[in-house]
Amino acid sequence: MTNSPRGDQTEAWAALKGHYEAHGRDFDVREAFARDPGRFEAMSFEAPEVFADLSKNLVDTATLHFLLDLARECGVEARRAAMFAGEPINTTEGRAVLHTALRAPRGTAPFSDEVYGVLDAMLAYVETVRETAQSGIRHVVNIGIGGSDLGPQMVVPALDAFVHPGMTFHFVSNVDGHDITPVLRRLKPEETLFIVASKTFTTQETMANAHAAKAWFTANGGTDTAKHFVATTTNVKAAAEFGITTTFGFWDWVGGRYSLWSAIGLPIALAIGAEHFRALLAGAHAMDQHFRDTPAPKNLPLLLGLIDVWYRNFHGFTSRSMAPYHQGLKRLPAYLQQLEMESNGKRVALDGTTLAYGTSPVVWGEPGTNGQHAYFQMLHQGTDVIPVEFILVKHPTHSLTDLHAKLLSNGLAQAQALMTGKTTDEAAKEKAPTASKDIDPWVLAKHRTFPGNRPSTTLMLEMLTPHSLGALIALYEHRVFTSGAVWGINSFDQWGVELGKAMASDLLPRLASGDVQGLDASTAGLLQRLRA
Repeated sequence: MTNSPRGDQTEAWAALKGHYEAHGRDFDVREAFARDPGRFEAMSFEAPEVFADLSKNLVDTATLHFLLDLARECGVEARRAAMFAGEPINTTEGRAVLHTALRAPRGTAPFSDEVYGVLDAMLAYVETVRETAQSGIRHVVNIGIGGSDLGPQMVVPALDAFVHPGMTFHFVSNVDGHDITPVLRRLKPEETLFIVASKTFTTQETMANAHAAKAWFTANGGTDTAKHFVATTTNVKAAAEFGITTTFGFWDWVGGRYSLWSAIGLPIALAIGAEHFRALLAGAHAMDQHFRDTPAPKNLPLLLGLIDVWYRNFHGFTSRSMAPYHQGLKRLPAYLQQLEMESNGKRVALDGTTLAYGTSPVVWGEPGTNGQHAYFQMLHQGTDVIPVEFILVKHPTHSLTDLHAKLLSNGLAQAQALMTGKTTDEAAKEKAPTASKDIDPWVLAKHRTFPGNRPSTTLMLEMLTPHSLGALIALYEHRVFTSGAVWGINSFDQWGVELGKAMASDLLPRLASGDVQGLDASTAGLLQRLRA
């Protein structure tokens, strides 16, 4: 992999600065539409399973031209090729980054024999469990945390229409006993399969919950641990000591937040079956091919990642709100929080130098229409400009078509309202039935003014299926890769997770002993208060 300059060391970055000062700072997307009736067609893009309308963003063709120059100067294409080839682009850990190999067709990517050895064995096991009349399994409890939880917990409800009707899926991650206790309360040992998802079989939170589950299992008459517990881990010895004989492994080139395609996807496969799990992988692979092979001007993950850089580093927007207008995608914002903020929440470049610019935005959101009645007030009339990403699904997997039409109209309307806004003059001409009769009409109009020109992206799927969901998730993975490559950071380590975990290990025995020696005054005071 060649060494390339990070974004702020390129000529394109300087050109973008000039472009922002001359045209970007005061860019009005409403005026852009008035000038160019073909703006929607020119700024709409298609990738496998995903149609993207980028026309409501604060960009024009010149902006995209400069951003594509930036990608070239930063060597995004070379870094992309290095990732697909299995080079160790995770430089701080000396590891390859090969989640794409997990969904590549047999024999077409590095480690294919190993990947398919695990996949075939896992899916064969899955089909035996899904024969519930023989297996007796009615409930599956996934015990994991981080990437071992967020991916499966997002995908299973998203694909509810494809889930085995005779099985219920539960997800336990928090070491707080309030997480696992209400789950166990609803279960019977003879009907339950526990999945312990930990690569090392040492993750503190996961193993604490696993031991709690095993203790409950035994106390409630469970006798066959080997049948009712399975592990996704590389530590077969530790799993065996726990009483688990069925394990499915994965490799150090599979990062946690990219692991749902691996054995970590076992609960997904149990939910939707082998055929649909392979379709999920195929959808992701289709997006991999698009990202790898499509020319830059039409490459959707690349363009989205570059627009993220434009907003973060030139407009100074510090967050992005996710608004999936599909209840099945209710956990997508949480999943994307980890994917983006754990990947790109870095403050030093690959060479260890401190960056002089911002990296990951804060990613947050809720499914529509719930978000409209919670925080959209701020999106429309607040003091911060926050780009919004709408996800619309054209066809539902239910028969309540009237409800779905209402849902889609709300999504379209929110994107439209963010862009168009409402002037004070327009507000003054309207009647507001709930307004005070004593307020000055012009003051009221000011309160009912919407500035507009607030950017949004709309992604559209025909239907939420295993194949389309796989493509959508891979789209986000490659988008994050693009912005990280421009920023010149390592998107594939997560050292920021380590410090607090190490301190927790030190504080745990202190809660029992009361020893506060060497602690700062605040931590010592809080610890003593918790013991009192």
